[in-house]
Amino acid sequence: MHIMAIAAPRNEGEKKLLEEHHKLRARVFSGRLGWDVHVHGGHERGAFDDLGPTYILAVSEGDHVLGCARLLPAVGPTMVGDVFSSLLPDGNLHPHDAMIESSRFCVDTSHEVAGRSNRAHETTLAMFAGIVEWSLLAGYTEIVTVTDLRFERILSRVEWPLRRIGPVKKIGTTTAVAGILPVSSLIFEKLQPANYCSMMEFRPNTSKGAACGSSLVPCQACQKA
Repeated sequence: MHIMAIAAPRNEGEKKLLEEHHKLRARVFSGRLGWDVHVHGGHERGAFDDLGPTYILAVSEGDHVLGCARLLPAVGPTMVGDVFSSLLPDGNLHPHDAMIESSRFCVDTSHEVAGRSNRAHETTLAMFAGIVEWSLLAGYTEIVTVTDLRFERILSRVEWPLRRIGPVKKIGTTTAVAGILPVSSLIFEKLQPANYCSMMEFRPNTSKGAACGSSLVPCQACQKA
């Protein structure tokens, strides 16, 4: 498994991975969780997918998408500010240029294999590390997100606690909360699993124009692939 970032797909392989990621979102958010999301042709996508996000993907050895997340600069339209404003103390998000929003995080729990019953946990940790790694490369220092209480507990268990910025509220079938996660090289080192393999590459988002001076590079196995 390796972690990669895709903004505008550059080849057919990346296009197929993005298509598969939309199918995974449909299976998880509509099928498993029963959320009221737009699904068409087995793909879940919405207006925020039209804003030039970066997608962080966990990809298996067989090129299947095992996990995904969508990242958008918080200074533009965001789900937390425009859809879930009731979770904010004054109904408004107060972003800054070094804040990114993470949304549509999910992991495919159906890819458990013999002797690897903890695959979903490994994928979750790798996704966390990938989100932090890309954020470091892009010059972000904070991640704002909306999550449920179960996922908030997972973040606490891996020592990446969410700092709540508003009240806990019932939204549909989910008890949700908005919060901020810090980004740093120390957090990246703490979160990445032992077998973490990254093909991470930062391609600047023109709406932000951030520069990158990070020394983070793909692991040796990925460089040889």
